[in-house]
Amino acid sequence: MIAYVTVGADDIARAKRFYSAFLPALGYELQEGPAGLSYALPVAPGQSPVLPDFYVKPPFDGGPASAGNGSMVAFEASSQKQVCDLHAAALRAGGSDEGRPGFRASYGPRFYVGYLRDPQGNKIALFSSKPNEPGRDG
Repeated sequence: MIAYVTVGADDIARAKRFYSAFLPALGYELQEGPAGLSYALPVAPGQSPVLPDFYVKPPFDGGPASAGNGSMVAFEASSQKQVCDLHAAALRAGGSDEGRPGFRASYGPRFYVGYLRDPQGNKIALFSSKPNEPGRDG
């Protein structure tokens, strides 16, 4: 099981604007600290954490942050409409489009996805694959 994912950012304020445009709508709560941003799903008292957490931090080695070539973090939305809404919100919050929301021929008929780059260049996917929504073929 993946416990957490960390992406680097040189400008934490820009990263906060971008990630806070969609992660709270997916249930993530933000905690800020001197080491950056921590987004986690809420945990009821006595329950185990819901994983993974998502961290946005300056690199620990003090060097500049860089996006991994071939790296991507995907977040599941509740519907195709939410994919569209959150993709648009993330663009307004400083992200760049890496693939408008829609179906892709190379994925399953119900996999609806939109791709973004955060202000640092990290690739992000927002997707929905709910069986009760229209599929690519009809």
